[in-house]
Amino acid sequence: MTAKITVTRPGALTTVQDAGRAGHAHLGVPRSGALDAPAMHLANRLAGNPEDAAVLETTLTGCGLRPDRTVTVVVGGAPCPVTVDGRPAPWGAPVRVPAGAVLDAGPPTSGLRSYLAVSGGIAVDPVLGSRATDLLSGLGPAPLAEGTVLPVGRAHTVPVLPAAAPWPAPPAELVLPVRLGPRADWFTAVGVRTFLTAAFTVSAHSNRIGLRTEGPSLEREFEGELPSEGMVLGAVQVPPDGRPVVFLHDHPTTGGYPVIAVVAPEALAAAAQAAPGVPVRFTPSR
Repeated sequence: MTAKITVTRPGALTTVQDAGRAGHAHLGVPRSGALDAPAMHLANRLAGNPEDAAVLETTLTGCGLRPDRTVTVVVGGAPCPVTVDGRPAPWGAPVRVPAGAVLDAGPPTSGLRSYLAVSGGIAVDPVLGSRATDLLSGLGPAPLAEGTVLPVGRAHTVPVLPAAAPWPAPPAELVLPVRLGPRADWFTAVGVRTFLTAAFTVSAHSNRIGLRTEGPSLEREFEGELPSEGMVLGAVQVPPDGRPVVFLHDHPTTGGYPVIAVVAPEALAAAAQAAPGVPVRFTPSR
């Protein structure tokens, strides 16, 4: 038999995530999946899992777990205090959690989202080929609640590990490389220049659907809105208030607000760890 883990503290928002559901946009299904994929991959490798095994993604306040059998857990992503039955345990490295003990990953000391990889992976039933929770469509398991019980897959042998793993630090400033278009012509030259030169900050209203910004409003060339058209991961949509929104993994597959630019996909992991108030700059990609 394999282990089960019970959620003792769900935190502000903890979800099951993996590589997501790419390829279903024509059905109106977002991609979903871990917002900080490199953090998920590294946590899984340290836990002896395939890099896209399902993990837990926490937001702001961490979470607590109690296994019914001894398991190995790696807490990575945003740095945070880790304890086992109240005793300090390592962050960013494998931790042995005995049966009945409580592992708690606390609020991040920097960044926004931590990742908990359990050796064997979280083995909830897949939906459309993924175990990811999609907050927009409701596909996948519900966000965790106190008492939620999650099955764990069969664990592999945990590999011999290096003395330290290369965990990137959350950004003190979020620099997002962009390609202008497809609707940059809906904005005046002043609006485009504002977009590429002004200082924005991450809004507290950001979520898994989109990173919202605070800052100057982008001046429009045309009023009104477009007919709905397809949206891609990283699209920078500008709603009527004129402040850019960067679409993340749970974004809608269509939208009618103009997209001034698209963020390079490799920059979105840093966006996942940008806490409210972090400065944001958009810069032309090379």
